[in-house]
Amino acid sequence: MRRAIVSVSDKANLVPFVKKLIEHQFEIVSTGGTQKFLAQAGIKTTPVEDVTGFPEILDGRVKTLNPFIHGGLLGRRELPEHERIMKKLGIHPIDLVCVNLYPFKETIMKSGVTLAEAIENIDIGGPSMLRSAAKNYQDVTVVVDTADYQLIMDQLDQNDQVELTTRAKLAAKAFRHTAAYDALIAGYLSKQVGIEAPEKLSLTYELEETMRYGENSHQRAWLYKDALPVKKYSLTNAKQLHGKQLSYNNIKDADAALRLAREFVQPTVVALKHMSPCGVGQGKTLEEAWDRAYAADPISIFGGVIVLNRPVDLATAAKMHKLFLEIIIAPDFAKDAYQVLAKKKNVRLLQLDFTAKDEPTEKEVISVMGGLLVQDQDVLAEDPADWQIVTKKAPTKDQLANLFFAWKTVKHTKSNAIVVANSQRTLGIGAGQPNRIDSTKIAIKHAADQINDQTVMASDAFFPMDDCVQYAAEHGVKAIVQPGGSIRDQDSIEMANKYGIAMVMTGIRHFRH
Repeated sequence: MRRAIVSVSDKANLVPFVKKLIEHQFEIVSTGGTQKFLAQAGIKTTPVEDVTGFPEILDGRVKTLNPFIHGGLLGRRELPEHERIMKKLGIHPIDLVCVNLYPFKETIMKSGVTLAEAIENIDIGGPSMLRSAAKNYQDVTVVVDTADYQLIMDQLDQNDQVELTTRAKLAAKAFRHTAAYDALIAGYLSKQVGIEAPEKLSLTYELEETMRYGENSHQRAWLYKDALPVKKYSLTNAKQLHGKQLSYNNIKDADAALRLAREFVQPTVVALKHMSPCGVGQGKTLEEAWDRAYAADPISIFGGVIVLNRPVDLATAAKMHKLFLEIIIAPDFAKDAYQVLAKKKNVRLLQLDFTAKDEPTEKEVISVMGGLLVQDQDVLAEDPADWQIVTKKAPTKDQLANLFFAWKTVKHTKSNAIVVANSQRTLGIGAGQPNRIDSTKIAIKHAADQINDQTVMASDAFFPMDDCVQYAAEHGVKAIVQPGGSIRDQDSIEMANKYGIAMVMTGIRHFRH
């Protein structure tokens, strides 16, 4: 008779699966809670201690770590020497292992969980059996996912065995499963002892969906979600209410827009295109904020991503409905506002919890050929009171507020980045140029005749020469914020003094590559 070991935490659909195994002449060996669960369903099983000749000990920490288990899993049926030794020692071959592991992930996600509780939910015997069975997939079927039960049952009904190609695929899944399990444990314990840069970095993500295509139509792409979905303020935790599937580029743009929207408290609308903002507006109401974001660049907003940090009302929805927009993300949508926006088939409407925008951030990971770059997210809290006034003329109180608004925006604009703004909205944005003067010219060209005494400019990094300051001053900019730190800072300071404009230095650079 064939033998199967069944020991699971997730008991969904287990009974019909085990009944099918018995129907195909499998003896069922089981442990603890699984054995009791199957007994309640009227299924008789062989206790694992009857196989090992040894009782479960140490509160169940040791029960399957035994040669009668692992010898039965690892013995190669095609090798006469293995067969001889197994027969001599009385080791019965094990043909199928159905195991899913102690719920470590679910445990550490619970509020107030202790280190001791987490450790007790680190499975040892389960992964060991899975690895042994997967290594010997030529002879053994290994099952870690309840979603695979039906496939196995179908193949047993068809041929009274599980196909070799299926066993190989299940073995690969088992190793992925144990690798992800170990990665979660390693990450959790490393965090417990304060290790930020481990010598080995093991990350684990779960497939969320297969994309229609990647950055371009000839590229394939997939979306993976953090294995620990603890970040509420993230695109992967947004609820899509309407519209077609997000594309690869949609996701990148939406993520960038959410990072920028996180900066603001009062009603704010962010419009973003190709990874850089094209308009940011603030107001006393959401509609007013929308009007200002739209006015910032009514051309580039076409086909853009919109993030609103307040529930969408009917008046704002009616104005957005007039445009082609790819994505609209907000904390909520009033019923009538949703009905207006949903009239367009393809616009994606996403609902997200904005109350969690200040939750602690995780490190961000960027792929490069042959490796990964890992860094803290750029969420440094800054206070204009800490900035240094370096010119003879100081910014007014209103100008300082405008500079802070522009500074928050330039932080999320592709380098080299220049933002021209007032207190209410961006007026012009220059992004991603190889040199800073071109970004300055682009931003000021967009601002054009909107420049007045309250117009300010922000630069994400220092000015290598004084040309940007000169160009801004000649076109009416009244105050500038920049990090400082160039060996030629004094040239820019003197240029600002020449034109009688204010300049402050933050001491903090905000490159966004």
